[in-house]
Amino acid sequence: MSTPVSTVSQPAPAPAGTATPAPRLRASRRRSPGRPRRSMLLTALTGLVLLYSLVPLVWLVISATKTQEGLASSFGLWFNGDFALWDNIKETFTYNDGVFSRWLLNTVLYVVAGAGGATLLAVLGGYALAKFTFPGKRAVFAVVIGAVAVPGTALAVPTFLMFSKMGLTDTPWAVIIPSLISPFGLYLMWVFATEAVPGELLEAARIDGAGEVRTFFQVVLPLLAPGIVTVSLFTMVATWNNYFLPLIMLKDPDWYPLTLGLNSWNAQAATAGGQPVFHLVITGSLITILPLIAAFLLLQKYWQSGLAAGSVKE
Repeated sequence: MSTPVSTVSQPAPAPAGTATPAPRLRASRRRSPGRPRRSMLLTALTGLVLLYSLVPLVWLVISATKTQEGLASSFGLWFNGDFALWDNIKETFTYNDGVFSRWLLNTVLYVVAGAGGATLLAVLGGYALAKFTFPGKRAVFAVVIGAVAVPGTALAVPTFLMFSKMGLTDTPWAVIIPSLISPFGLYLMWVFATEAVPGELLEAARIDGAGEVRTFFQVVLPLLAPGIVTVSLFTMVATWNNYFLPLIMLKDPDWYPLTLGLNSWNAQAATAGGQPVFHLVITGSLITILPLIAAFLLLQKYWQSGLAAGSVKE
């Protein structure tokens, strides 16, 4: 009687001299013992930073709903019995003949003219530095890097002396003209244009007969849109929150921006016998930050794509 042959295949023996591969280690053994601890530490630090950023905003929103008396008689991080947000907003815009509206319009003027002009100059200069070759380009690069490293407050006093000799102090031009210069925006657009605009595309447009102006507006400008939004956000926030430059340039309250106007209200409330307008300072501060929050939320997609441009190499 014949013995049945097994059909189960046996693993082939390893050739002589070949080392047998070691079995895989389990995922739990490969995992570093200090990794969970580092992850918890980073989570805790991130939570502290988030708490540090949100607590002042929460306090501002809650305090804007209180009256002047409620601010002194209630806990700062909780609501009072009276919800006076709409009354505070109405009083903020009508107090002192509606000067808050004038400060708001002044700020919008400085942002549109100053930040808008700074963005335009940064786009033109960054594209030219990225895609054109001319004598002294290295020197321009060194000047731009050096200007980025110099804080704006260090140039405020020399700028005031220069504008004083020209008779431009206490005018809107004293705030708008210095805001047109953004070394960081120029450097950012320079780097972005270098990666975002292919040289072959420019050559193809020129071969097709397009001039430099047409090439810039029809070919280059759409490619630079994420970078333009990023630079616009940086310059807009810098101009909107600008305090020191208007402080030394402006004396007429009719030309104050929001930062300087709210500071004058705060100083008025702090003096002995001054008007109790601290609740208006808080409400005005809340109104001041709302446009910036809206701008970041609406342009978040373009801003993130602009910051990430060039980070992935094809």
